Amino acid sequence: MAEAGWNESLDKLAEVLGGAAKTPLTAEPGKQELVITRIFDVPRDLVFRAYTDPELVPRWWGPRSYTTTVEEMDVRPGGTWRYVQHGAGGNEYGFHGVYHDVTPPERLIYTFEFEPMPGHVALETVTLEDLNGRTKVTDRVVYQTVEDRDGTLQSGMEEGMNETMDRFADLLKELSRG
Repeated sequence: MAEAGWNESLDKLAEVLGGAAKTPLTAEPGKQELVITRIFDVPRDLVFRAYTDPELVPRWWGPRSYTTTVEEMDVRPGGTWRYVQHGAGGNEYGFHGVYHDVTPPERLIYTFEFEPMPGHVALETVTLEDLNGRTKVTDRVVYQTVEDRDGTLQSGMEEGMNETMDRFADLLKELSRG
């Protein structure tokens, strides 16, 4: 409960100060995983919908400087997904994976591979915890090696992840109003 209270307080402080909320990311030295957490002020059914609706994903997935196209999204165990980000100058970056578990509205487990670096596959488990109308998202990403995890961190992913989660929060607020 203390963690949830602090996260909520920090989110509100960021809103008051006009800045984005920082999404906590834990990366313990020598371990292969990253853990990302954030609490959203909407019910988990809505959070699950935003994660699994191919019409909504492009509105939040990735930094604002890119547009995202959902080329494939079959949200079921064994189903595949593929997104392409489009950047300035015509740059394109593909990402894909396979869903291993889909338990609405509690959990998604899927692989994640950045296509320009084939063979570096991560397993991602997104858990949605109901907090009486609010939702705690815990995104646990396990890499094949510590080096893969550290390389991801060194790529600047934390900044992109924070921007993505802020876009996600904005979309959830919009969806909850209408």
